Amino acid sequence: MGASCSRRRDTQAGGDLLRKAGSKKYGKSASWKWLLYPSPRSSSAELNGGDGISPSLMELCARRIRQDIKLYRSFSMLPRDISQLIFNELVESHSLMESSLEAFRDCAIQDILLGECIGVKDSWMETISSQGESLLSLDISGSDVTDDGLNLLGDCVRLQMLSFDDCEQISDCGIRLLSRLSNLTCLSLKRNDGITKEGMKTFADLINLENLDLEKCPRIHGGLIYIKGLTKLVSLNIKCCNRISDEDMKALSGLTNLSKLDLSYNKVTDAGIAYLEGLSKLNTLNLAGCHVTAASLGSISVLTELSCLNLYRCAISDEGCENLASLVLLEDLILDSCKITNEGMVGLKGLLLLKTLDLSDTDVGSAGLHYISGLCHLETLNLGFTLVSDSGMNKLSGIVSLKSLNLDARQITDVGISSLTSLTGLTHLDLFQARVTDFGMSHIRCFKELQSLEVCGGLITDAGVKHIKSLLSLTHLNMSQNSALTDKALQYISGLTGLVSLNLSGTRVTNAGLRHLKPLKLLRSLHLDASGVSVTEMKKLQLAALPNLISIRPG
Repeated sequence: MGASCSRRRDTQAGGDLLRKAGSKKYGKSASWKWLLYPSPRSSSAELNGGDGISPSLMELCARRIRQDIKLYRSFSMLPRDISQLIFNELVESHSLMESSLEAFRDCAIQDILLGECIGVKDSWMETISSQGESLLSLDISGSDVTDDGLNLLGDCVRLQMLSFDDCEQISDCGIRLLSRLSNLTCLSLKRNDGITKEGMKTFADLINLENLDLEKCPRIHGGLIYIKGLTKLVSLNIKCCNRISDEDMKALSGLTNLSKLDLSYNKVTDAGIAYLEGLSKLNTLNLAGCHVTAASLGSISVLTELSCLNLYRCAISDEGCENLASLVLLEDLILDSCKITNEGMVGLKGLLLLKTLDLSDTDVGSAGLHYISGLCHLETLNLGFTLVSDSGMNKLSGIVSLKSLNLDARQITDVGISSLTSLTGLTHLDLFQARVTDFGMSHIRCFKELQSLEVCGGLITDAGVKHIKSLLSLTHLNMSQNSALTDKALQYISGLTGLVSLNLSGTRVTNAGLRHLKPLKLLRSLHLDASGVSVTEMKKLQLAALPNLISIRPG
């Protein structure tokens, strides 16, 4: 089908919790996540505070100092809160350099968050460590700091939060410093190959630790035994740690205050899950990609405080799904790529608090939707790549709480869409592969709150686009692979001035039609792959009318 119509399905449930890898079958042409982040501050944004609110006098002073930072040798005589404000301004504006950092020596700053700064290395750590007992939080993620630099923090004994994700030069030798930082409550060292079981011995001294993130630390197998006494732990992330197995799970059985546990993409099996039965406060459990079967649902069923459960790509079948019925507090449930059918859906009938349900890549069909038709709090439902057809849509029509609906399946047609017009609260609708025609588009116009829409089945013409020109809340629109669309479609789209992302790849749009896009001043991403548009004309449009456009893909 070509790159522009491929799919990548990334879902997220329960805040930042239930992330999973996308299906290998499909991959979206581009992620929209980066579009949700604000653009770098412009000079006009600085003047009004970036959000339409006038900045305080102190904020204005901090910005002026940032502009003239070379004139200042030391801020140590200023009150700590003012020094902190100036420091934050330099960091947020990406203006902090080693030379300007020196001015903050001995300033008793409490928070030094350099996770996005370029050039951070051991020589920076001398000034950082000069904050002494005042320093409470430090983030040097992605830096070139080594074990030697980390060891300079020995006097910062009141540190509560420390993050050094992606610090490739920190190993067990540097980790030994942590034994002096017993006040730590939050520690994150994601994606570190240098930390092993030996280095983890130090963790036993961190008796106040509440949050520990060891994601993608592949050499810590056997080291979890050293955290078994950290009874204050509330959150533990050991996602993608490669060799973590059932034997490692024994060490977790006594962490009775654990609320959030991420075990995804490890070698944990049903036997390992049995060690978790005593974790009665567990609220969030991520088992995506683990070697667990429906037999593990018996152990999981006793975790009655669970509100988020991710079983993506686990060998969960219908047998055992009845155990899900005891998890009455569940709000987010991911069953994507599990081996369940309509029969396994019975266990979901009583989960009345469910807000997010992902059934994509399962063998659930229209009949199975009967069991979720009464879930009146359901807001997000993913039925992509299932066996659900038009006949199942009337079972969804009463779930008026739905805001996000994925119907990425060839069996869905205009008939099914016509059954959903009661779902007027929808903000996200994915009909990527659905066989929707212009007639079906006339029903989509009923969803006045839509913010994102994907209709890429190839059957839409310009007349169909006319039906959605009144959906003024749209920020993301993907109508790629509808090869009949012409410049006329751009004329209808021109009124959707809230658009941030537009994909019309694989259409008959030409250079001449680009003029219709000039009113879309908020547009940041424009994809017109395999169309009649040239890169030269797109760049002209970008320079002349679309100042926020930062991602373009011409034909």
